[in-house]
Amino acid sequence: MGKSQQTFNKSEKEKKRLKKREDKKKKKEARKAENQKTKGIQFAYVDYNGNLTDTPPDPNMKVKVDAESIEIGIPKKEDSEDAAFDPVRTGKVNYFDTSKGFGFIIDSENNEKHFVHVSGLIDEIIENDKVTFELEKGLKGMNAVKVKKI
Repeated sequence: MGKSQQTFNKSEKEKKRLKKREDKKKKKEARKAENQKTKGIQFAYVDYNGNLTDTPPDPNMKVKVDAESIEIGIPKKEDSEDAAFDPVRTGKVNYFDTSKGFGFIIDSENNEKHFVHVSGLIDEIIENDKVTFELEKGLKGMNAVKVKKI
C-alpha cells in the first residue's frame, strides 16, 4: 500500500491557517457588531486648555470678541522711534589693513566695535582717523558702511 502524501507537518500548517482565518472572521464580525451599537453622530469638543473632551463647553464662560478690534498685518512703526535713531554715527578707526581691505571702527557713543570693508568706504582711511559712518546688518553682526573722514 502507498503511503499518504500529506505529512504531519503539512497538516499542522493547514490547521493553523484555517484557525487564523476563523479568528480573523470572528474579529471582523465583532467590529461590525460594535459599530452598529455606536452608530450615530459623535462629537468632540475642545476645552479652554485646548484638550479634546466629550462634554460641551460651558456657555457662561464664552468670551465675545469684537471683529473690528482684530488687526491683520504688521503693526506700523511710530515716528518717534525713527526720529530718536540717528543713522549717521561717529567713531575712530581702531584697525585698518589696506592690503587685506578690512578693519574695525569703535563707535564713540557706545564703544562697540564694528567691522568695515573696503567696499563700504567713501574716503581712504588709516588707523586713528575720526570718521562718520552708517550701520548695516551683515552676516556676523553690524557693519560700518558709507565711511567718511571728518
